[in-house]
Amino acid sequence: MEFYRVGDKVINIKHLDKSIRKILKMRQSGLSQSKVAEELDMERSFISRLESIGEVRKGNKIALVGFPIENKEEIINLAKEYGLEYILIMTEKERWNFIQQKSGLELFNKVIEILVNLKDYDLTIFIGSDMRVDLIDKLLDGKTLGIEIGESPIKKNKHVESSEIEEILRFF
Repeated sequence: MEFYRVGDKVINIKHLDKSIRKILKMRQSGLSQSKVAEELDMERSFISRLESIGEVRKGNKIALVGFPIENKEEIINLAKEYGLEYILIMTEKERWNFIQQKSGLELFNKVIEILVNLKDYDLTIFIGSDMRVDLIDKLLDGKTLGIEIGESPIKKNKHVESSEIEEILRFF
């Protein structure tokens, strides 16, 4: 166990972490700050401050989808840094594996599942070919921001400027 001495108090970091996780899970489940504070016998302002300390961003639920991306890890790390809730980035090889490892019906169902999930987001940043950017925009009723990385069909990985995505994420 890890302990910290603060004045005459000894703090158990594991207990502190467990309590913070409990508070955040209760808030994530939809309970108000006041209700959580009441149930855990603490001040509502403490919960508010706790959330402020850990806040990555406010506002819209954003998804990021793209393929075929050469610098996949860089883009995924950036998306995680900004707290995006849905990230689906693939290289060309992964895209073909995704397609080839499923029967026609399985592939159809998976694509529909992805599209239904994306409908729950306020914005989907989609990185892909000109044709796919237009298609996704129509399927998601214009709740998209497209980044074109080439003319369809794209047959090899493309480098995506992370600064372009970061500029978008800073705005939203």
